Amino acid sequence: MPLLRVSSLSKSFGGVHAVRGVSFDVEKGMIKALIGPNGAGKTTLFNLVSGFVLPDAGEVRFDGRPIRGVPPHQVADLGLSRTFQNIKLFAGMTALENVMVGRHVRSRSGFLASMLHLPSTWREEAEVRERSVELMDFLGIAALADSEATSLAYGQQRAVELARALASEPRMVLLDEPAAGLNMRETAELARLIGRIRDRGVTVLLVEHDMSLVMDISDEVVVLSYGEKIAEADPGTVQKDPQVIRIYLGEEEC
Repeated sequence: MPLLRVSSLSKSFGGVHAVRGVSFDVEKGMIKALIGPNGAGKTTLFNLVSGFVLPDAGEVRFDGRPIRGVPPHQVADLGLSRTFQNIKLFAGMTALENVMVGRHVRSRSGFLASMLHLPSTWREEAEVRERSVELMDFLGIAALADSEATSLAYGQQRAVELARALASEPRMVLLDEPAAGLNMRETAELARLIGRIRDRGVTVLLVEHDMSLVMDISDEVVVLSYGEKIAEADPGTVQKDPQVIRIYLGEEEC
């Protein structure tokens, strides 16, 4: 059974078919990429899978469980987290505090216990902080812990957002254009980092425009065009697909 199964998923906005009948599987332990030109429906598909947008038709199953219509926070609780194309960090909070927010989905103490400052909440808060610091160290950003998150450089903010997504201990993470705004050195480091994340047992589905990154790290690639899937295969096969060359790359077949 695949960890994620997307079946005949469709979504329209004002008569425009953003996603039309898209189906694919993501196996556990895989790095899978969604590519396509601007307006292909990639981010809409992410929003449908993660619960931020309700599909018009189709089904999404995570670990065999239907999650269509499940609110995003419950989707995260099931073990499916994500980052965003436009970075969404909390202003006025440190990088560490932003990561800790992601960790709190695994907290056990309720609102009343927190209000009463019970010893159990102190212990849990200390654990949340400790695990968040460990995760930032894993991503190489522990030195940024006390910095105000939104004042950091763009690439550093990307890393903090990734740490926050991983803090919930997901079984699968959706990365929406993680290399956007990064230079070549930062992109190379990101490639290594995504591989290390997979090695920790986290399955990865990413939307990305950087084709060198996609082809280097992906096990499989899904290609979208005008909301429809036009190809799905290993990176080498996708690169040679005449329809992909014509529609996505805009080149003539050699």
